[in-house]
Amino acid sequence: MTKVYLIRHGKTEWNLESRYQGAHGDSPLLPQSYQEIKLLAAYLRPVHFAHAYASPLKRARVTAEQLIEHLDQPVRLTIDSRLMEFNLGQMEGMHFADVAKKWPEELKNFRHHPDQYNEQATGSESFAQVIDRVGSAIKEFCRLNPASNILVVSHGAALNATINALVGTPLAHLKDRGGLSNTSTTILETTDAEHFTLEQWNETSYLHKTKVDPTDTI
Repeated sequence: MTKVYLIRHGKTEWNLESRYQGAHGDSPLLPQSYQEIKLLAAYLRPVHFAHAYASPLKRARVTAEQLIEHLDQPVRLTIDSRLMEFNLGQMEGMHFADVAKKWPEELKNFRHHPDQYNEQATGSESFAQVIDRVGSAIKEFCRLNPASNILVVSHGAALNATINALVGTPLAHLKDRGGLSNTSTTILETTDAEHFTLEQWNETSYLHKTKVDPTDTI
């Protein structure tokens, strides 16, 4: 059994400001995120990891580097461009409210009806494209590390779509489980690097948050 621990990067300035931060936006992690990464490391410390993989975007790469530093075990890190966030085209860097005014139908479908999302309207990637590139990477990592635990540090929208697709969720229902929070842990299991089951979704209890902040989750 291979277990894939999928981590969404720590919270950034643009996350806090409710701005779209896709493949071309990359604002810094918030100071509090470094402490939250330490809490994540304490939660994961009992697990032995064979390898770690991260998106090259700074917010994910730094999250991975900080996480490994605090795990107290040697874990090799590979940067893989297939783990980058959704290319959001013209929505990159825009406030959510401004996107809602300019492309109300596209935003509604991006958030709630992926099967109806028209990526051409904003010049973004399609859900199918993101699922194909991120999914192919995860399957390859599992083939390279059979019967092991592996870490994957990536991004909210890309992980959400891909994780749900890997467990067989139809495109129309990709968003039914809700979003992924910053510094969250989701776990997939596989025995053949092709078929996956969901063991854990969006775990954040180790962050000890006392109130829900909507800017934490996408």
